Amino acid sequence: MDFNMKKLASDAGVFFSRAVQFTEEKLGQAEKTELDAHFESLLAKADCTKNWTEKILHQTEVLLQPNPSVRVEEFLYEKLDRKVPSRVTNGELLAQYMVEAANDFGPGTPYGKTLLKVGETQKRLGGAERDFMHSASINFLNPLRNFLEGDWRTITKERRILENRRLDLDACKARLKKAKAAEAKASAEHELRVAQTEFDRQAELTRLLLEGISSTHVNHLRCLHQFVESQATYYAQGYQYMLDLQKQLGRFPGTFVGNAESTSPPPATTSPTTVAATIPVVATVGRAPNPATAVEGALNLNDVKPPASGTRKARVLYDYEAADSSELALLADEMITVYSLPGMDPDWLIGERGNQKGKVPVTYLELLS
Repeated sequence: MDFNMKKLASDAGVFFSRAVQFTEEKLGQAEKTELDAHFESLLAKADCTKNWTEKILHQTEVLLQPNPSVRVEEFLYEKLDRKVPSRVTNGELLAQYMVEAANDFGPGTPYGKTLLKVGETQKRLGGAERDFMHSASINFLNPLRNFLEGDWRTITKERRILENRRLDLDACKARLKKAKAAEAKASAEHELRVAQTEFDRQAELTRLLLEGISSTHVNHLRCLHQFVESQATYYAQGYQYMLDLQKQLGRFPGTFVGNAESTSPPPATTSPTTVAATIPVVATVGRAPNPATAVEGALNLNDVKPPASGTRKARVLYDYEAADSSELALLADEMITVYSLPGMDPDWLIGERGNQKGKVPVTYLELLS
């Protein structure tokens, strides 16, 4: 107990001495040992690295997970060293809703079939997003966190020790100036030499840690390249998935052209009975492995004749831009004649408008009886 009290009293005395020295420096009543310009430059570079790393880390987390509640929950799981529960992405959840809606509306209807196709694409997009988030977390976020929670904490600790050593050194200098007696002066000089040695040793240790910031930049640069690679892969996958979806829906690939008008069809002047999207088809024996390709490749619009089973009228729901000369461009609300040919892709029909003829996507039509 006696030893602890002495140590406590000694520590209190050192703390009080440092506090007095710090206060006098702030008031301009005491000299302060200045660090060299190179050391100050290293300190500024370290502080800059820490500040921007924190900002980049936080904003990347926001990019990967915009929901703040989920971010807090994941942070708690990480601190408790527990596995973060798996969650569906927004794209996967949207895909689930679309599939369920398609089953309720009827998977055989144009709307239901389209919902199924879009839902499948959203599921693939959600999977790509999950892979991107996982890759970015491992290759980019974790190294930034490791720097802030490891190297930077060590640097901060050693800088705090260096500041204390500097205060002790300046306090010894002040005592030496005030010493009058020879014995007091000799004691002050000894304390000053010890304080100077400890300060120099701590300054060299801190300098080595600060110079390591350059290596940190190299490491973060490599991680940044990996992050860009992951993000590029993610966006490339998303673009390819959407191109594939456009082709399935009959849109011109490579363009994202939307109808500026309302997606809801305008009220009709008459009340025709809308029936299931079935068109009379001439019976055929067998199909080629890829019927859509086979028919489209051999399709000569001049030779195409309506089947004996008949044609039907259809109202165009949305504008459609023809992808090539084999397709028929459409304008919303116009009436056209449609029919199917043996072996055609069920998502396409042959449309006629006066002397014009070409393939049209079923999803853009309201088939009338």
